[in-house]
Amino acid sequence: MAHLGPGKAASSKEQAGLRYPSNGKTIYHRPLNRTKTAELSQSSFAYLFSEMVSYAQRRVTGIQELEKRLNLQGHPIGLKLLDLLLTREPPRSQTRPLTIIALLHFIKINLWTHLFGRQADRLEKSSNPDTPDEYMIVDNEPLVNAYISVPREMSQLNCAAFVAGIIEGVCDGAMFPARVTAHSVGGKEEGEMWPGKTVFLVKFQPEVLEREALIGKG
Repeated sequence: MAHLGPGKAASSKEQAGLRYPSNGKTIYHRPLNRTKTAELSQSSFAYLFSEMVSYAQRRVTGIQELEKRLNLQGHPIGLKLLDLLLTREPPRSQTRPLTIIALLHFIKINLWTHLFGRQADRLEKSSNPDTPDEYMIVDNEPLVNAYISVPREMSQLNCAAFVAGIIEGVCDGAMFPARVTAHSVGGKEEGEMWPGKTVFLVKFQPEVLEREALIGKG
């Protein structure tokens, strides 16, 4: 029988055959949001999104139904992005927006910067006294439309309905139920500065405005 001389027992790390860095840290010690600023290749995004549009286009009877399917694809992403973006905020600001304006600013700045690397171009409130529940987020150049070729017979189609679904998911997750639709407002004339300009119309449910009024009174 072999005789083991005196000495220190082999460490569990050595027994397992694992090699640890000199600082003792492994990949599991790295923060989960270490690569949060990494950008996705636009060509990869363009291919993936075109496949999503093709998938949504199957068995649809019209443009409205296609936009509705794109909206439904984006909605669950918005629900998850709300929690993700709030988690990445500093501890003192990890609170869900409590007012309509706070929520819309969160979407215009935090959500847009996370998705597209920049803020949305404009945020407006409807000037029509009959529609106090409507707000507009303006994007002069929606990335989702940059690589989509729309046939002439479907000229009314706006694939940014997918982004509208993401916005709607964020609103629903923050307990501000709303209906969000995407509308093309850019002119097609030659020399038009923003031919792909899109307005995301956010129409909140009546209970949201009622709650907003109560907060204002408080």
